[in-house]
Amino acid sequence: MNTTARKQEADAAEVFGTYEGQEILAVTIANGNGLRAKLITFGARLTELYVPDRNGDLADVVLGFDTIEEYAATDTYFGATCGRYGNRIEGGRFVLDGVEHHLNVNEGANHLHGGVQGFDRKVWDIETVTADSVVFRTTSEDGEMGFPGKSNLRATYTLAADNTLRIVMEADTTKPTLMNMVHHSYFNLAGQGSGDVLRHDVRISSRFYTPVDDELLATGEILSVRGTPFDFTEFKAIGADIDRLPSVGATIFEAGGGYDHNWCLDGGPGLRKCIDVHEPVSGRRMTMHTTEPGVQFYTAGYLSDKVMGKKGKRLCKYGGFTLETQKYPGSPNFSHFPSCRLDPGETYRHEMVFSFGTDAAS
Repeated sequence: MNTTARKQEADAAEVFGTYEGQEILAVTIANGNGLRAKLITFGARLTELYVPDRNGDLADVVLGFDTIEEYAATDTYFGATCGRYGNRIEGGRFVLDGVEHHLNVNEGANHLHGGVQGFDRKVWDIETVTADSVVFRTTSEDGEMGFPGKSNLRATYTLAADNTLRIVMEADTTKPTLMNMVHHSYFNLAGQGSGDVLRHDVRISSRFYTPVDDELLATGEILSVRGTPFDFTEFKAIGADIDRLPSVGATIFEAGGGYDHNWCLDGGPGLRKCIDVHEPVSGRRMTMHTTEPGVQFYTAGYLSDKVMGKKGKRLCKYGGFTLETQKYPGSPNFSHFPSCRLDPGETYRHEMVFSFGTDAAS
């Protein structure tokens, strides 16, 4: 980075802390209409997002921590940009053009979210920052965590006047590789640290999901949601059927449960609406659009009240939910799943748009 760029970065940012001898910077962006977000260079990560309720009162609706030390010590991936491959690959292995590749394994014998030094652990540069937008960039070297090809990465966050948060993740490569970047914020529309999200109403534009085994690995099946706890084709409280779910992750976690599954989204390619969420007490509403074929809906069944969130607010089991739009889990090893292959000369582009609104004030 040249001297001028470094000065612009320093003028727009504040020091959040230090990680392995590197300064972690934070920037705050706003849309001038109530929305405000804070982001840090550690993992190109969203740490705060203030959204008004039906009475105009602001609350921070994403889970996170106050210090870099807490982010560095956790495996929750709060607010992070994850990759190269978000979600799980069984055995950390895949075959590409007849060559078997072995990835770093960081959840038992399996690969999760890019490995122990994935994109979430990188200290990204700030490429540009304005009042309502920030662009982070970094590089993933050839062979990093076992992935072939050098990739230039970019993550852009923009708050628009229509109360939307747009997230765009982009990458290229010098060799054929896998690319499946995901954004990993946990949402609680009542406000982070306000309790569980079981009363949030959710609708998912999906008629099918991909089941998982005891290691949270995709089995390769694609099943109908009809008549199952996975049916969110109409608005339903997150907690309505959660007790009917089979136990998941039993061989990885001592406790847990809840949803941690991929839904196969309706619609063709391009940006389209996939999820609506409503929190009845605050009246906050959130709608999400994505370009990706699937979404991992995780309801934080592995969180506990041992985890302290921002401003001394204790978190809890089911204290938030993630909406990780993605290719289907395990896709490199299932030929009938959407491909996550990226070739030289191509640009990977993954877009998410979160739109916020409220019920009318009473």
